[in-house]
Amino acid sequence: MPSDYAKALGARLRAIRTQQGLSLHGVEEKSRGRWKAVVVGSYERGDRAVTVQKLAELADFYGVPVSELLPGGASPSPLGPTPKIVIDLERLAQLPKEKAGPLARYAATIQSQRGDYNGKVLSIRQEDLRSLAVIYDKSPAELTEELIEWGVLDSEARRAVEAF
Repeated sequence: MPSDYAKALGARLRAIRTQQGLSLHGVEEKSRGRWKAVVVGSYERGDRAVTVQKLAELADFYGVPVSELLPGGASPSPLGPTPKIVIDLERLAQLPKEKAGPLARYAATIQSQRGDYNGKVLSIRQEDLRSLAVIYDKSPAELTEELIEWGVLDSEARRAVEAF
């Protein structure tokens, strides 16, 4: 019988997979057989122990930090958690296309890749902000300030940029 920790770990693995719009079979296809559906399913049910190495490889496959896979918020970072960069999609939709078009297209692409169409907010990574800064020909800090002025980002996003 799986331990409570194994069940919690499995629930995190399942949540990350489903957030990415992948079925167990989809994981096997996307990984070209590297991750067998039956194995990932057994990790998710807590029926099979996952090694640290395998967990790190799975996190890399999903494109998330290992800490995202660990239950209970993972181990606290000594510097505290990195603030999230959250785009207000409803506010973005109200902005003129000539101003926010590149950001809107970028956000739509991320939503499509994740299968995340809640339509209200979208969390992006620091790397995404760097890419957007290149598109807008600004530094990440300058773009962050502009997006805060537009009402697309919360002022907490400044802390995320400081973490660069």
